Amino acid sequence: MTKPGTLSHHADALRAGTTTAVAQLDAALARIAAPDGEGARVFTRVYEGPARAAAAAADGLRCAGLARSPIDGLTVSIKDLFDVRGETTLAGSIVLADAPPAIAHAEIVNRLIAAGAVIVGKTNMTEFAYSGLGLNPHYGTPKNVWDRATGRIPGGSSSGAAISVADAMSMAAIGTDTGGSVRIPAALNGLTGFKPTARRVPTTGTLPLSTHLDSIGPIAPSVACCATLDAILAGETPCALPSLPLRGLRLALPTTVVLDELDAQVAASFQRAVARLSAAGALIDEIPVPAFAQLAEINAKGGFTAADAWAWHRHLIAAHTDRYDPRVASRMRRGEAMSAADFIELMQARTRWIDSVGAMLMPYDALILPTVPIVAPGIAELAASDDAYFKANGLMLRNPSVINFLDGCALTIPCQREGEAPVGLMLAGTALSDRRILAIGQACEAALATRG
Repeated sequence: MTKPGTLSHHADALRAGTTTAVAQLDAALARIAAPDGEGARVFTRVYEGPARAAAAAADGLRCAGLARSPIDGLTVSIKDLFDVRGETTLAGSIVLADAPPAIAHAEIVNRLIAAGAVIVGKTNMTEFAYSGLGLNPHYGTPKNVWDRATGRIPGGSSSGAAISVADAMSMAAIGTDTGGSVRIPAALNGLTGFKPTARRVPTTGTLPLSTHLDSIGPIAPSVACCATLDAILAGETPCALPSLPLRGLRLALPTTVVLDELDAQVAASFQRAVARLSAAGALIDEIPVPAFAQLAEINAKGGFTAADAWAWHRHLIAAHTDRYDPRVASRMRRGEAMSAADFIELMQARTRWIDSVGAMLMPYDALILPTVPIVAPGIAELAASDDAYFKANGLMLRNPSVINFLDGCALTIPCQREGEAPVGLMLAGTALSDRRILAIGQACEAALATRG
């Protein structure tokens, strides 16, 4: 498992003239088209013509000494939830095949184009983004970069996004995260993923799962890569993260719920990472967070995701039940039984919960926890069993979804040793602490880089 090069590495090569944007694109397209690769399952659309035009334009500007942003001329993939003018947004489904085409690009697509990104294609995903596993019965399931012989899940819902980066079909990917859908596939494939505070990045032109929880974020090889892309998505000027020493930072390690049912590999990798961060000077406090144990009860009727998804899909499900992934449709149907009173109570409970957790975290610089409690299971075993599927899905979503409910921001960085199954360490903070969490993440990334 070879870690892909960072965005700055590829941009430096362009500046030095040792390669061109067109040559980099050619290499990506060759990997996508490779008959023994995952490209056919990773991409639902490949934009070869527009991508070649964008790469040639970037090369022309660079010859004139111009670069529109740090990602000018670099390849990026986008999840099949984002509108592209003139084509139907499929969202990993066949239900919308006859829907009208988008009349405009999603706002984040406009921002990527303005920054000079070479958008290579749209990536496969769990149907309508409603699972943390990445299985798709319509377009196939791309295999995790680790243990291809077994064929393990990519993680979801941004499944193709992660594999596009892991297999160097793109240098970075843009996904969505409603309950972990950026962080889960990033963690399971040894990559870095960032879920921003939801309100920072506009969702205009993005097919929703839950308007109360959806956020848009990057999957990339490093924290600095994610910070650059996050700034572009948020309409900010990309700049280097501040250098932040770990020594003296206070990190809260919750002991409630998030450490339950860790498998042996995750437990060992996470414990080694915590020890290394502590040795680097971070002050890590293990603390109970009773509010985390309340989430299951608060969301017992399906939560925001079921309610919002049912509101959006109810007419489509009535007309095309047989065209949905039944595992996705069954989760959406949980929203059918929710009343207006249930929903109002849910909103009120969330406000109280955020206030409670925020007060508890006030003395700390960040939360630290395993991104997911298990390594990637095999595709075949989950495809064959509803029980195995839903158990694994619940475990995958459990830790990341805490931060979505908190309206916070979170970063996953790899913490496994060389040759081991990918494991993610998650750093998280409350709303609008994004740049600080990224800076803390960069410091943690450096401390873990020499892991042995």
